[in-house]
Amino acid sequence: MSAWEIRPERPEDFSAIRKVLVAAFGEDRVADGVDRVRESWIYRPALALVAVSDGEVVGHVMIDGCTVTNSAGERTVAMLTPLAVSPEHQRRGIGAALVRAALAGAEAAGEPYVVLEGSPKYYGALGFLPARDHGITMHLPDWAPPEAAQVYLLPGYDGKDPGLRGVIGYPPVFD
Repeated sequence: MSAWEIRPERPEDFSAIRKVLVAAFGEDRVADGVDRVRESWIYRPALALVAVSDGEVVGHVMIDGCTVTNSAGERTVAMLTPLAVSPEHQRRGIGAALVRAALAGAEAAGEPYVVLEGSPKYYGALGFLPARDHGITMHLPDWAPPEAAQVYLLPGYDGKDPGLRGVIGYPPVFD
């Protein structure tokens, strides 16, 4: 097992990232979505990370923006999507290391939390909690269980701030 380094993505990584995404998800849809994110206001280049092993991009994670809306208005918050590791490099801790690095970056950026749709078992082991327990509603695809809506509370989270509760809205790039 070779070591890897985690660093922000660079434009010269984009084609390799696309290959990782297509290999991990078995289709182009997620890779196309990442391309659209990079062209939109939700792109946060410092929070789009790659894992590199022996000079090869083997993993990718991206924290971008979405909104939480309630009766007080709308607020931009952080969302983790997607996370991918090349199939031949999975089950080595690369995905978890990418998530931890992305969360550290979101914390450094002053985010109160990070939301995501994903496996409660996988992300729960990394400290994600049910979003509904914190007043956050996410409209999930039909195949996803309600527990797939999750949140990772960062030190900047204030449970008394009503602006952090509400319905998560996805930017048009995810349509």
